[in-house]
Amino acid sequence: MTTTSEQASADMSEVPPSNTMRAIVQRAFGSADTLQPTDIEMPRIEADEVLVEVQAAGVDRGVWHLMMGMPYLVRLAGFGFTKPKTPTPGLDVAGRVVAVGSSVSRFEIGDDVFGIARGSYAEYAPAKESKLAHKPANVSFEQAAVAAISGITALQGLTDVAKLEPGRRVLVIGASGGVGTFAVQLAKALGADVTGVASGRKLELVRSLGADHAIDYATTDYLDGAIKYDLILDAGGLNPLRRLRKALKNDGTLVIVGGEGGGRITGGIGRQLRAVLVSPFISQRLTMFISTESHTHIERLAEYMASGRVTSAIGRRYRLEEVPAAIADLEAGNASGKSVILVRESEGNHAK
Repeated sequence: MTTTSEQASADMSEVPPSNTMRAIVQRAFGSADTLQPTDIEMPRIEADEVLVEVQAAGVDRGVWHLMMGMPYLVRLAGFGFTKPKTPTPGLDVAGRVVAVGSSVSRFEIGDDVFGIARGSYAEYAPAKESKLAHKPANVSFEQAAVAAISGITALQGLTDVAKLEPGRRVLVIGASGGVGTFAVQLAKALGADVTGVASGRKLELVRSLGADHAIDYATTDYLDGAIKYDLILDAGGLNPLRRLRKALKNDGTLVIVGGEGGGRITGGIGRQLRAVLVSPFISQRLTMFISTESHTHIERLAEYMASGRVTSAIGRRYRLEEVPAAIADLEAGNASGKSVILVRESEGNHAK
């Protein structure tokens, strides 16, 4: 009897020339020291997947959580209990389609794509057709590689959750990070007056993204209530609800993104749950959400990027073998904007 995976593999229109590839592998949960570059077998694809020849891949906080298996809710959510379910880490991806599953209809071999893959820290990665979009021709692979997860999170937070309208006053906390850099640009594209919060050494980046105001959180009490905001998008993860509410208009909206901080069990999700529980009893709207990984959202983001209204704020560039260093830098707070892994040396994709 032929399995679905075997049938999909047999139906691939084209396969790479080798049976092995270079990849980053993690055999147990832990720090970046558990990541090792090695040669592994080429991945098989399912009927609804394509195989992407990876040009570049992104580094985001979600990869760190999956690497550590922390908080423990990550393990209970199906990502592996004692070790990672997917031994090759990496989610954000940009590259070229080299094989397609039997039920794939939106992509053909040779298409340039970006989106979310299964193990993008490798020379080749499988990805669901439903989690990919065509890469705009005027957007480089490295720009596209860091865009999908952070970009669609910011886009959904501002539009689908907050229903942002032109002329509103928006505060983006964590404006120099992955979600924050996209949120600043998208909020400006949507016609808002935007204030970005970051550390002093990253304020110039925040201004370059189009923020009307940039605040150093270390020197300014930006939540003292002196200025009230229609919308606060908190991608920083550490501010108590009472402080956030003080800077929010009576009819304002708070969107909490991510779950940093907190304990080993639930991480920062406790703050989000408290927000949802409090919200029905006050005039302010306090929300939490988990972004939907769908090509429809990635395609919306691609339109903003193709038009030039949104661009990826790339910080440092690393080669595939330097993935452990990239994630260690992210954990240490040394990353500014989005770090990118350059898997292949191609025009516009040179490590520095």
